[in-house]
Amino acid sequence: MDKIASFSIDHDKLQKGIYVSRVDGDVVTYDIRMKRPNMGDYLSNGALHTFEHLFATYARNSEYKDSVIYIGPMGCRTGFYMVLRDDVALDGVLKLVLDSFAFIRDFEGEIPGAKRKECGNYKEHNLPDAKVAAVDMLDVLADWTPEKFDYDYE
Repeated sequence: MDKIASFSIDHDKLQKGIYVSRVDGDVVTYDIRMKRPNMGDYLSNGALHTFEHLFATYARNSEYKDSVIYIGPMGCRTGFYMVLRDDVALDGVLKLVLDSFAFIRDFEGEIPGAKRKECGNYKEHNLPDAKVAAVDMLDVLADWTPEKFDYDYE
């Protein structure tokens, strides 16, 4: 079998940030790396789960909602994949991520889709830890630019 693109990136060199992972026709997969791989610090399951609910809810209600195909966590618990149509320019992608993370940072109340009938693991949520992850990434992305979306950026 061919090695998939995301396994071809040297994860020992990968830093926190947003990267274009792959382009498939009119669909772009973004790697939103929130933790350094293989460094022993990962998103907890509860934080990852809550972050997923809030990130997906915000993005699917944003001005870019018609371009959002998928937002979901990486199994390694170091970040998220965001799949969008290619009609969103990189500055719009950055805006969507920053706005989503600010929404998570400021969120109060009941987690959307976190009731038993709505969620397959409704008991495992952690809003305080999701907020910490959002604040951390807002700091990381404060000076992010479209030029940094390439994995080769140093």
